Amino acid sequence: MTGGGRRYVVVGAGAVGGTIAGLLARAGRDVVAVARGPHLEALQAGGLDLRTPLGSWTVPLPAVGSVAEVGWRPGDVAVLAVKGQDTEALLDDLVAHADPSLPVVCAQNGVANERRALRRFADVHGMCVMLPAVHLEPGVVAAFGDPAPGILDLGRVPSGTDALDEEVAADLAAAGFSSHPHPAILRAKHRKLVMNLANAVVALCGTDALATDAGGELLGAVAAEGEAVLAAAGVDVASTEEDAVRRGDVFRIGEVEGVDRGGGSTWQSLTRGQGTAEGDTLNGEIALLARLHGVEAPLNVRLQQLVGRAAREGWRPGAVTPAEVLAARDA
Repeated sequence: MTGGGRRYVVVGAGAVGGTIAGLLARAGRDVVAVARGPHLEALQAGGLDLRTPLGSWTVPLPAVGSVAEVGWRPGDVAVLAVKGQDTEALLDDLVAHADPSLPVVCAQNGVANERRALRRFADVHGMCVMLPAVHLEPGVVAAFGDPAPGILDLGRVPSGTDALDEEVAADLAAAGFSSHPHPAILRAKHRKLVMNLANAVVALCGTDALATDAGGELLGAVAAEGEAVLAAAGVDVASTEEDAVRRGDVFRIGEVEGVDRGGGSTWQSLTRGQGTAEGDTLNGEIALLARLHGVEAPLNVRLQQLVGRAAREGWRPGAVTPAEVLAARDA
């Protein structure tokens, strides 16, 4: 347990949340995971099966089915690791059961979650998550970063850092992550947003399509479109050079015995048949800004639409070709 009785309540113990919760628990920190369905049942029955290139462990992990069951207490930190489409409902539950002074850390893709949290809580922190991990089987999470599992920088929203950021970063570092307080965390998260625009491409077209000429063209065009929209909106975005320096040689994608890396978070949502995916908070953010500032974003608009339909109708990765998406721009 950390000094002062700090407890981490990780809401959404999937690929990212499960890795964070599991490694914090292994490092002796006080952790509670919030999960649901068969994954919750597996955590409660046998703990978390956490697999990495450095080894695999069964981690005893206290788990509950909702934030109403946590038993909130002073010193708790809520780490939100749910997908963006689930944030609004989660915050409705959280504000009903936790104190308004609760520190909330958004360990999520996209840049909309922090604004939603700030409507309900005053002490909100963003976390820029660079953590290659998968969760496709109840009770099992695989993290592929080697030697560090990932980079988890955090800072206050809208800007600055405080003692909580220092403490959380130290605990994450003790758990094996590379983590630093970041005084302009939203700059970093907007750079990550541009990168995450590719999530829809991987989910819809499949990982094999990325090696094709059309796949490469689509990836480049989607990112360029996102950059142009953010520039038109006057958004302060960390440069690719800054991002490269921060990543450095902190981790590479390693091998986890018996687990295929697959794709990112949106790919995993379609693969699990989850019924929802985060297109609205990723590509949809670019669509929103484009409309607000009078510019066009046909590729991101089309990807947002297709991801939503794919999730609703149960499409599997590979159901769409890169050429079909590029046609939205050419039209």
